[in-house]
Amino acid sequence: MNIATDIKPVSYLKSKSADLLKQINETHRPVIITQNGEPKAVIQDPKSYENMRNAIGMLKLISQGEETIKKGKTKTQEKVFEKLEMLLKKREK
Repeated sequence: MNIATDIKPVSYLKSKSADLLKQINETHRPVIITQNGEPKAVIQDPKSYENMRNAIGMLKLISQGEETIKKGKTKTQEKVFEKLEMLLKKREK
């Protein structure tokens, strides 16, 4: 990863947007857009963005699961399947 190629001023975005999109889609690395030397935006290809959102979602679920375990709000697998079987039997009637 060469971070220097992944930071561009807004003027580059304005004048070379097609080149920038090509770079992002070929490398799958996000590009930081600066304005007056300050980072203002990040441009990322759609697939990498989707992968990042999915990863964040999974991490959120893991974190919630860990909190549930810490609070002792868990059930054994046996209890869960017993409950499911009971519910399915009720539906059959």
